[in-house]
Amino acid sequence: QVQLVESGGGLVQAGGSLRLSCAASGSIFSINAMGWYRQAPGKQRELVAAITSGGSRNYAGSVKGRFTISRDNANNTVYLQMNSLKVEDTAVYYCHVSGGGYDYWGQGTQVTVSS
Repeated sequence: QVQLVESGGGLVQAGGSLRLSCAASGSIFSINAMGWYRQAPGKQRELVAAITSGGSRNYAGSVKGRFTISRDNANNTVYLQMNSLKVEDTAVYYCHVSGGGYDYWGQGTQVTVSS
């Protein structure tokens, strides 16, 4: 069993910054990709950013140039630095980890951007 603990969400004004963290613990044998998804009210969950164990990054077009994903392999932690936040970035952000043929999800952290 793998547990994901997220932190760093909150309320910020447009143009501001937030940093999300997600620490994985438990029966982790090998972690492949780590990433962040988000879901806004009435919308489907979407990929925000992902990073492989080798460091390859993938971003949604809407966040390129504003968000940066990074990971600490030694501590099984993934980060999402969010800059120049927009009102449309408001959503619940979910940490996602894949490894050993399984997918794991965090409980979600709310990010609210006010105008």
